[in-house]
Amino acid sequence: MEGMSESENVSTMPEWEQRFRAPRVSLPDWAEDAPDRSLFVSNATGTYELYAWDRAGGRQRQVTDRPNGTTDGVLTPDGEAIWWFSDTDGDEFGVWMRQPFGGGEDEPAAPGLAPSYPAGLAIGRDGSAVIGRSTDEDGTTIHLVPAPGSGEAVEIYRHRESAGVGDLSHDGTLIALEHTEHGDAMHSALRVVRPDGSTVAELDDTEGGTKELGLAVLGFAPVAGDPRLLVGHQRRGRWEPMIWDPVAGTETALPVDLPGDVGAEWYPDGSALLIEHSFEARSELWRYEPGAAEPVRVETPAGTVSGATARPDGTVEYLWSSAAQPPVVRSTSGAVVLDPPGAKAPASVAVEDAWVEGPGGRIHALVQKPAGDGPFPTVFEIHGGPTWHDSDAFASGPAAWVDHGFAVVRVNYRGSTGYGRAWTDALKHRVGLIELEDIAAVRDWSVKSGLADPERLVLAGGSWGGYLTLLGLGTQPDAWALGLAAVPVADYVTAYHDEMEALKAMDRTLLGGTPEEVPERFEASSPLTYVDAVRAPVYISAGVNDPRCPIRQVENYVDRLAARGAVHEVYRYDAGHGSLVVEERIKQVRLELEFALKHLGGGDVLGA
Repeated sequence: MEGMSESENVSTMPEWEQRFRAPRVSLPDWAEDAPDRSLFVSNATGTYELYAWDRAGGRQRQVTDRPNGTTDGVLTPDGEAIWWFSDTDGDEFGVWMRQPFGGGEDEPAAPGLAPSYPAGLAIGRDGSAVIGRSTDEDGTTIHLVPAPGSGEAVEIYRHRESAGVGDLSHDGTLIALEHTEHGDAMHSALRVVRPDGSTVAELDDTEGGTKELGLAVLGFAPVAGDPRLLVGHQRRGRWEPMIWDPVAGTETALPVDLPGDVGAEWYPDGSALLIEHSFEARSELWRYEPGAAEPVRVETPAGTVSGATARPDGTVEYLWSSAAQPPVVRSTSGAVVLDPPGAKAPASVAVEDAWVEGPGGRIHALVQKPAGDGPFPTVFEIHGGPTWHDSDAFASGPAAWVDHGFAVVRVNYRGSTGYGRAWTDALKHRVGLIELEDIAAVRDWSVKSGLADPERLVLAGGSWGGYLTLLGLGTQPDAWALGLAAVPVADYVTAYHDEMEALKAMDRTLLGGTPEEVPERFEASSPLTYVDAVRAPVYISAGVNDPRCPIRQVENYVDRLAARGAVHEVYRYDAGHGSLVVEERIKQVRLELEFALKHLGGGDVLGA
């Protein structure tokens, strides 16, 4: 309204909109050799963009300014420049650009390399860089790019299967790669090479693709002349760290015996490891000094640590939130590290844990519910990935449903991370169907427990969650009153042929081959197969530039709905796999709320 301040405008909006509009910041990354120079992502302008932060001088400036936003950026070790990835309207296909830290013109960081999907980046202290690229034509290629003005990029790796740059050693003499040359895109092997591409050492827990055990690069020791590489492994049924010296050929196990998945990164002087522990949808931090009997707890509040980094002074900065409390960048010194200006996001309600016996074991679900007594209309908000998990973290989408009188249930189905390797790997070949078995078990529990109204059950999700939504509406047509699918896989065969190459590799791993090799598996797992059985009204949103769930396969599904007069609405928007524009995100949530309330009954979307 004219004459009203921005803060007054925000304060009169419904709380669900305020949560989306509230300024957010990511955990700041900092330059290894210039720790006062940091880079972070913020939505302060209404679009998620990169920001440079000179901590010593207190100056912050916006680095990128593009209509559809920018989130991928890296500082050079000396802090003199920022590399950021430039794609077209969210299509994830582009080139790396470089901009001086203090501001100035952008220039191509590797002018000799054609656009591609990114496959990792590591920047050396001498100005060189190792760039991973993925294209449909070439598969994965990795290039050594010399310092500006020192020559042209040189290809040091090429393979049809997916691979990526893991890290570059402190002195630039060793490059760690993750690869899936053995054909299992879910379980990577490691190779350390020299800058000329020659091999130093190999580590392959899959034993040529015969075992489902993955490895991950966590980072070289941040000390000159130290070749030790921190590695994540799955040898004991979950992710754990170990130290591998590829030059000496030694492996050092770490006595970090914590349940759940464990990740780690080095303290800046290489003297200790910062342990990130994720278990049953919560996370915590520990410090471990090599040679010690056990790690020491780093105190953080109960909830979820979405990222953490150890600073040169020994303090730890971390991004924390809970389902009830919005995110904040904290320090173990007790300070709030980075507090964006503007109104804070309103709080939401805490999650409750539900454990349900399912066909493949105990299923963990997170429940949020409005005030009052059930049964409630209930949204099953299904996470993407599928190798991801919902946690006790702040999420504006579920909070909006709670504001409108819905209970929200989030299911960490088989395929989710954080519950051990066997749980994550369980969905092979019967893709989609296994996850829906777990969702059905939790759905039955929610009704029997009195939480959910069986006549007003909504299946919803984005990406893989959108895929499971459409598949669930067709395979469980009597179970759901409504479906809301964002950027979904809708026609699995067409999606496979149109998606980026790395996702083709993942689909071959999940389903055991291509659509031509295992047509019956693609058919069984494709929502299009069951589209004529869908009875519930269905709302679909899709980005027209999406390389992960491409638009053509969505249109195929929509055409089938329209041909038989099924109740549906479709919203297409000019972005990729989701939007980085706050107003666009709010619009999409508003459209979903309106669709649900129209078909299920309920309150006013604008005024709730």
